[in-house]
This record gives sequence, C-alpha cells and structure tokens, in this order.
Amino acid sequence: MDIELFDYYLPEELIAQEPSKVRDECRLLSVNKDTLTYKDEYFYDIVKYFHQGDVLVRNNTKVIPARLFAIKDKTLAHVEVLLLKDLGEDTWECLCGNAKAIKEGTILHFKDDILIGKCVKVLDEGIRHIKFTYRGIFLEELDKVGLMPLPPYIHKQCEDNDEYQTIYAKVSGSAAAPTAGFHFTNEILDITLNIGLGTFRPVKVKDTKDHKMHSETYEISKDVADRLNLAKKENRRIIATGTTSVRTLEANITKYKEFKETNEATDIFISPGYEFKAIDALITNFHLPKSTLIMLVSAFMGREFTLKCYEHAVTEKYRFFSFGDAMFIYGNKKD
Repeated sequence: MDIELFDYYLPEELIAQEPSKVRDECRLLSVNKDTLTYKDEYFYDIVKYFHQGDVLVRNNTKVIPARLFAIKDKTLAHVEVLLLKDLGEDTWECLCGNAKAIKEGTILHFKDDILIGKCVKVLDEGIRHIKFTYRGIFLEELDKVGLMPLPPYIHKQCEDNDEYQTIYAKVSGSAAAPTAGFHFTNEILDITLNIGLGTFRPVKVKDTKDHKMHSETYEISKDVADRLNLAKKENRRIIATGTTSVRTLEANITKYKEFKETNEATDIFISPGYEFKAIDALITNFHLPKSTLIMLVSAFMGREFTLKCYEHAVTEKYRFFSFGDAMFIYGNKKD
C-alpha cells in the first residue's frame, strides 16, 4: 500500500511535550471497531470496558538512559550515540549521528571518560557496534552519562526520568518506552519486549510491502504463555497494551501456533491485510503519520475508520504521541 494513505493533518501544538499530571486522567477515545463508533472519555473510564476473565497484557520493559554524547578521539568531533541492543561482552548495537565519522577502530570518550567506546563493526544506516570499557557496573555508570532517549518531537528533557517509564517497568534494556502503559496505575500481567530502532525510524519506502522492520527482542515466560493459552481455550479476551505487546503476541502465536515461552527476536511488520490471531482489543496512543504504528492500528480496525478517529481527535484537541492521550479499541466479542 502507498504510505501516503496513512497520512493525516496534525497541528504541531497537539504534540504532547510532557505527560499528564495525573496518569489516568488523560483523555481516552473508546472505539468499537465493529460498530464503527467512538466515545470521548477519560482513561480511568477504561475499567468499565474490562470483563471478568479478560487478560490484560502489558510490557514491563524499563527504559535505560540510552542517549549519549561523545567526543571522538584525536579530532574532538562531537558524536551522538543511541544504545539499541545489548550484544553481550560490553558491546552494544548503536544508532550514531555523524556516523560517517565513526569507522572501525574509532575511539569515543563519554563524559570525563566514565565510559570509553570503541567501534568494532560498521553497518548500514548509521548502525555501529561499540564495545565499552568502564569501572564499576555498566548500568550504574550509564546513569551518570546518559539521557532518556526521548523521541525527536519532544523538545525538552524530562525533569524526572521516571516520567518516561511505566509505573510497572522492571526489566532494563529498552531504548524507548511502551508509552500506551503510561496511563496505568495497576499491574495485571507482565510481558517484556525491548523496543528497538523500528520505533524511531520512519517508513522510507513508497510501498509498505517494501518496508523492513528492525528486529526487536522479546521475552514471554511460561506462566504468561500458559495464561494466554488458557484464555484462548476459554474464549476470553486478550487485551494488548501498546503496539509492542501486539507485535510480541502476534509474532509468537504466528510462529508457534500457540503462545510459547521464549526469548527471541521478531521483525514482524503488521499492516492492513494482516489477520490477527492473538489479540481481541488494544490500548494505544495516537501515532505519527505514515508510521508503522498507525499502519498496525489501521490493520486492526480499518484504515478509513482509523483516519476518521484521528480526524476526530484532532478536532477535539486530543494530545498526540508518546506523552499524549489514549485509545481503547475493541470489538463485540464478549460485549
């Protein structure tokens, strides 16, 4: 499909620059994808849509301060580095600004040499493998050096790093927050997925079939898999919190024909025409035009209806993107 089909008009002032003061008091657009109707509410109203036996899947990944600034050895050039994936043995896959200046063997100095990095591999599209040396524990040293990796449309750093975490974040390693979970105050079910470059990168190809998703690592425990399989067997709803949870669940059930305990990577790309096998409802934020995320939402409830809902949200001045308001998308199953 032509990516222009997923474009919409968004005034810049509707891009939320900070989170709601009270997480569950943000606005909620409740959407019935079967009857093609929607209702303006607040996030705390979502509980009335939950039914006994529903399984709510939430991503308990914890964002690390993955945005780093370095000085290149000898030339003293300034370089920005975003940590994407822990490759083990103190080596990370990174997205680098001014990447042409970073060749194999390049040494990078981070904030008084708290961290020192050496490029050990050069890949395409600004990706580099960097091996770090440091004293102490890496994540503790990273806290002294790094900033939260806010998306480029948020123009100021958080006053408190916890603003860019869900309250149930546990497993460190992600380069972006599962933002649909920002609105929650209670934890029901954990699922871990480390959000990679695909979250940041726009779709650059003209046709969606040519787009290649960057892979993301996810983990599903045996307990989670068993509970999800039982819900399927008993025809109970599975509600995904966020597009990362959707991709995890759909990738897992597509590969194994049921939910299975695993820790692996997926590059699943969900766009209109995809047949959902795992989820029955979705909690999500409002996403960027022409992004893989709005394509996923369009696959779930139809492209034209998705754009109609987005047009309504713009008219009603909802807040958009990571710190913005939410949608709850459901159908008539169990209603």
